[in-house]
Amino acid sequence: MSLHGGNPWATYQGFTSDKSVKKTSLADGTIRRVLTYATEFRGYIAGYLTLLLVDSFLIIAQPLLFKQIVDVAIPNQDSRMVIIMATGIALTAILGAGLGLLSRQMQSTIGEGLIFNMRKQVFDHVQQQSIAFFTRAQTGALISRLNGDVMGAQRAFTSTLGGIVGNVISLVIVAGTMFVLSWQITVASLLLLPLFMIPARWMGTRLQLLTRQQADFNSAMSTQMAERFNVSGALLMKIFGTAKRESEMFSEKADSVRIMGIKIAMSNSVFFTAMVLVGSLATALVFGMGGVSVINGSLTLGTLLALSALLGRLYGPITALANVRVDVMTSLVSFERVFEVLDLQPMVKDKPDAKELTRGEVSVEFSNVDFKYPSAAEVSLASLESVAQPESRAALDLTLKGISFQAKPGDLIALVGPSGAGKTTISALIPRLYDASSGSVKLAGIDVKDLSQESLHRIVGVVTQDAHMYHDTIRANLLYANTDASEAQIWSACESAQISEMIRSLPDGLDTVVGDRGHRLSGGEKQRLAIARLLLKAPDVVVLDEATAHLDSENESAVQAALAIALKGRTSIVVAHRLSTIRQANQILVIDDGQIVQRGTHDELLIAGGVYADLYQRQFAEGKN
Repeated sequence: MSLHGGNPWATYQGFTSDKSVKKTSLADGTIRRVLTYATEFRGYIAGYLTLLLVDSFLIIAQPLLFKQIVDVAIPNQDSRMVIIMATGIALTAILGAGLGLLSRQMQSTIGEGLIFNMRKQVFDHVQQQSIAFFTRAQTGALISRLNGDVMGAQRAFTSTLGGIVGNVISLVIVAGTMFVLSWQITVASLLLLPLFMIPARWMGTRLQLLTRQQADFNSAMSTQMAERFNVSGALLMKIFGTAKRESEMFSEKADSVRIMGIKIAMSNSVFFTAMVLVGSLATALVFGMGGVSVINGSLTLGTLLALSALLGRLYGPITALANVRVDVMTSLVSFERVFEVLDLQPMVKDKPDAKELTRGEVSVEFSNVDFKYPSAAEVSLASLESVAQPESRAALDLTLKGISFQAKPGDLIALVGPSGAGKTTISALIPRLYDASSGSVKLAGIDVKDLSQESLHRIVGVVTQDAHMYHDTIRANLLYANTDASEAQIWSACESAQISEMIRSLPDGLDTVVGDRGHRLSGGEKQRLAIARLLLKAPDVVVLDEATAHLDSENESAVQAALAIALKGRTSIVVAHRLSTIRQANQILVIDDGQIVQRGTHDELLIAGGVYADLYQRQFAEGKN
């Protein structure tokens, strides 16, 4: 069996490929950049192309051996020659099968190696992006780049490369051989090609449209399932009792997919039936003309049989090469979409001479810090966002203005203020989730921009308002902070976080799966696990972003007890919603409209009045009610 030509499925894919890629304008240097990926596999690629060349000669070997048996061996009653020719046919079949397996191994090595390299490269690059990138990029679009586009790119070095080279070689050898055997029958066979090409192109266009519509319907159906089958979506559905409505919506989408599936199936049947029909007509033509020529003595019977066998190897390469531009552009567009992600530079990255922050007592200092959130053009790609909107004026304004304060080693600094004042933004600048627009953020007297991110994240520990848990065991979620932690260290951290008793009460203990986003745990349990995870990390600087904001009084009390242990001896920056939790802070900073409007201790701020006193009195009044 041939390694390339004569494959009806490849022909089908060529006609049904999206022709719109031909209008795509590639960036300069794309092809040169693509070729750099071939360097690692150049030995395999050379071997693969060599196998294609050898296989192309095997294509014509069997028909010519048939010709010798029929035209020479049988008329001369030469049994020995028949046996030799038959053995030759068998050997070419065995050799072809072996070449097919070896070629497939080489093709897979090239393709899968390229997929591995590109996926790892994209994954590593995306991980380096700032948090601003992830607030805008659509997860599904990113996954598509890692899956669909990377696989589309690898086809450039496997099916596209092999198809072009193999089909060109096969076409030249097969057509040349047929012309030598009978140019009249060869030309007549080629005249039938339009009977296949014209309907195939029309049907290919129809299949493109149907396939695109089916993809849209499938996407809508999958989106509904993804949104309704996660814990939050299922909970919302249960609360509002919309199961019947959801079923009707899903049924409508699924029915659209069903109808489109039937249309595509019938179109495919018509396509392949047409291919078989044209092949049969061509065979009839060859045997009709050839049969008359054999009777007239102008053609031998062996030649006729050889022409018939070669005919099937002629149409495949011609039709495949008719769509070669589409195949090449499809692969290159996939490469370009991958390059688009790889070329997006992270906003937050290490300097070449980044310093290592050593463990120990660490101070935190903000000096006249201004900050505005980066624009979409700076951190993301429009193609990775489901809806790309122009920037609003508010998004371009400063979020923080002239923030200055200092936390000495071991100090507890509390940030309070109304919602949207900029408290969380300040806390995000310490672990360098964002970089200050101006001014400086320093740890141990060193600007965080001059530190390596690895050492910075080793020193700074963060507990957010909504502690995220992966869909894994309690043990795995805790070890995420310190993979080398021993069993004793894990239990010690859990005891300090006031969560060990709850874990021991579970049938599977530390091996209990917490569910999607930790939804099988209560809010207080998740927060205490997050604190245990923080303790396993043992940072020198702790950032708490409203870690008790949504907890009831009982859970808040347990979490506060855990936090008292977690913060002991560590420099702490705490964003607080409930003012009663930060009375013992060394300094309280009152943030309003991105500025520090008040600072002092709890007692000093109550005496001074203003924003803090108003917030406290309001919470005190709510507590009494």
